[in-house]
Amino acid sequence: MIEFDNVSIRYSPGAPCVVDNVNLTVAEGEFILVVGGTGSGKSTLLGAINGLVPHFTGGVLTGDVRIDGRSISTNRPRDLADLVGVVPQDPMASFVTDTVEEELAYTMECLGIAPAVMRRRVEETLDLLGLQELRHRPLRTLSGGQRQRAAIGAVLTAHPRVLVLDEPTSALDPGAAEEVLAALHRLVHDLGVTVVLAEHRLERVLQYADRIIALSSPGGPITIGSPADVMSTAPIAPPVVHLGRVAGWSPTPITVRDARRQASTLRQLLVGHVPPVRVIEQSTVAATTEHLEIHYGTTRALRSVSTTLHRGEVIALMGRNGAGKSTMLHSLVGMTKPTDGSIDIAGVQPSDVDGPELIRRVGLVPQEPADLLEAATVAEECAASDKDAGCDPGTTRALLALLAPEIVDTTHPRDLSEGQRLLLVLSLVLAARPGVICLDEPTRGLDYSTKERLAGVISDLSSAGHTVIVATHDVELAADVASRVIILADGEIVADGSTADVITSSPMFAPQVAKILAPQPWLTVEQVRQTLAQDSA
Repeated sequence: MIEFDNVSIRYSPGAPCVVDNVNLTVAEGEFILVVGGTGSGKSTLLGAINGLVPHFTGGVLTGDVRIDGRSISTNRPRDLADLVGVVPQDPMASFVTDTVEEELAYTMECLGIAPAVMRRRVEETLDLLGLQELRHRPLRTLSGGQRQRAAIGAVLTAHPRVLVLDEPTSALDPGAAEEVLAALHRLVHDLGVTVVLAEHRLERVLQYADRIIALSSPGGPITIGSPADVMSTAPIAPPVVHLGRVAGWSPTPITVRDARRQASTLRQLLVGHVPPVRVIEQSTVAATTEHLEIHYGTTRALRSVSTTLHRGEVIALMGRNGAGKSTMLHSLVGMTKPTDGSIDIAGVQPSDVDGPELIRRVGLVPQEPADLLEAATVAEECAASDKDAGCDPGTTRALLALLAPEIVDTTHPRDLSEGQRLLLVLSLVLAARPGVICLDEPTRGLDYSTKERLAGVISDLSSAGHTVIVATHDVELAADVASRVIILADGEIVADGSTADVITSSPMFAPQVAKILAPQPWLTVEQVRQTLAQDSA
């Protein structure tokens, strides 16, 4: 179905190749997972499948890519629209209509599909992706995860034979991600659709893959093989694989089920041990909400939310897409005024103050960090941040040097990787030294190494006395850094407690290690590694 024949791609003559001398064949009905660090060439490889690279992006392609016998050299992306469907990393970049139902129908209209067939396919897709209640909703009003499902649905209605997806579950809660991946699995097995998917959250998708294409670096060697073969030596791997390496299991486990079958000896070794956790002294109150209500028209986004946040806490704010997580963060930073109830951060209600007085109390890194970037260079962004925060010149740049020393002053912020943009914006926010820092889905689009780096930054902020609130669907990040978890559902707090107590009791939000070693209260591979090392010392 897909053939790469000695394919090399560079984005300008004389520049290094992003992918170099790639030869591979993908059969009809295969589920292919593409893995690699940020900037390793995954998006370039995916873009070549329907000719977006180089027809749209520019660049130089040598060799050839053929999709069901059609060459991308002689067929532009529009000529392959009936054959290849593409879901980009940013769903909003693909939308052209106003509502969910219109967006699902648009691709079929462009392909000239009969109205009766269009109507049936729209209904099927709404059911398949759980979008029935959103069919008449404006796309701009959807949450990040809802937009992702709508973007996938808009491609599926055309019934492509090849489906290409770039980070399709990055904005989805665990339940919605499972629904989408299960739907893709059915398309592969029942309809013979070929799926090529790039994803950083391997713990979600590894079990569905038939084969893995692992990219090591731009232009570097590519490894192709079964999940078990590739994961046995891959540096980028989910917690289940790393736990298997720590425990010495063979063969390498790929799924939680595989690992549980081998875990009895490890559980016995851990009996009587307590997972090492950092205890937060809950003496100083950083912020409170009292019966907080926020309405958008007739929609109640938050319902009588009352909670107290303490200095030095790292709170993971979790829940389904649309549960109210982003709304709560926006209310804490004064972007959304309470309909009822109150918020107190260092003696003020955020919506009543602005400017330097507010940013010294609370800061927000939004889901799209680039929304806060407007200058032409990193140096200009840092200088503007110093001025806004009222701090000494060079303060923001010094913070950035600590978080991301590889970033150069003259670089345009839009040319940075996802992780680098996140760390730049975090530096801009930290320049004012706010007591409360809010992060909205900070690991979206981040590879494992960048996520580990972010986790270290969050831990350092907590140790320095900052209160960090992380709205996230990433259960592994929550297990790694959070001292407390708050779960929202339909705008209400339904769980609030220590990380171990809340997420180990939830099948939906439990990390892989907790599922493998249940009923013991272990959350991360590092906890297990430290304990085994102490025993052997």
